[in-house]
Amino acid sequence: DLYLSLFLWAEQKVVFITARVHPGETPSSFVCQGIIDFLVSQHPIAKVLRDHLVFKIAPMLNPDGVYLGNYRCSLMGFDLNRHWANPSPWAHPTLHGVKQLIIEMYNNPKINLEFYIDIHAHSTMMNGFMYGNIFEDEERFQRQAVFPKLLCQNAEDFSYSSTSFNRDAVKAGTGRRFLGGLLNDTSYCYTLEVSFYSYVLGGPSSAVPYTEEAYMKLGRNVARTFLDYYRLNSLVERPLAPTPKTRIHLCSEKITIIPPNSKFPMKCIWANWNISFGFQLLIAQLNIVYILQWKSQFQIGKGGS
Repeated sequence: DLYLSLFLWAEQKVVFITARVHPGETPSSFVCQGIIDFLVSQHPIAKVLRDHLVFKIAPMLNPDGVYLGNYRCSLMGFDLNRHWANPSPWAHPTLHGVKQLIIEMYNNPKINLEFYIDIHAHSTMMNGFMYGNIFEDEERFQRQAVFPKLLCQNAEDFSYSSTSFNRDAVKAGTGRRFLGGLLNDTSYCYTLEVSFYSYVLGGPSSAVPYTEEAYMKLGRNVARTFLDYYRLNSLVERPLAPTPKTRIHLCSEKITIIPPNSKFPMKCIWANWNISFGFQLLIAQLNIVYILQWKSQFQIGKGGS
């Protein structure tokens, strides 16, 4: 049975990743490949992630469009990333199948679908960055900012300053927007964008052209960031060393991180958590503080998703 492994446990935490819904966005395949290669490797972090999480990955949502060499559309001329609300099993079969699987997991009380990440490539912006959703719930909004902030610490080519949260009407049929409205408030849905061209490091340095290896490295860093996230949430307690490289120049925005099942607001949150001293140092490096003006992070962004 396809779902047997998910039903055997009291609760499975699931991360669902998709890519290449737009066939011309080839960098997304390399990022996704980096995630897959890392997760199936013998790296200690990968082993911990496999012990605690279930990863569901659909690396190519638009295979017909890829085969035909289309830039954005499917075989029948549809932009699949505008049809999540009501995909047709005839016209949008891959989307329909993935959506049905997500709904089955969502309706299963033994499964907690915590992340949905849809990987794209952007034709005008530099670096990697994310789009997230806007929520009226202040606590949920601030929780949503945690993962991209942690990713910014791990990946030199990821820019939190380019990350934005929106409810743009033209994006209503995208996976991020639709699933963000469908799933419960413990689930977080993102579009991960990466530039077709280059990334810019902090300071006056010139742009660095992306290579296939650089895209796959971003994928590996995405996978590594799940360990940091779940350490913050006390799911992972194994004493692994924190990611050795931390970055500040593209991650200067400050955020609040709120632990699960806590009452909002909280001004000091990490000191009482049952986590390793090494990771407490990592949190200190992130310079996590309480933000009174959290709504100032709302941006309406345009992108390739």
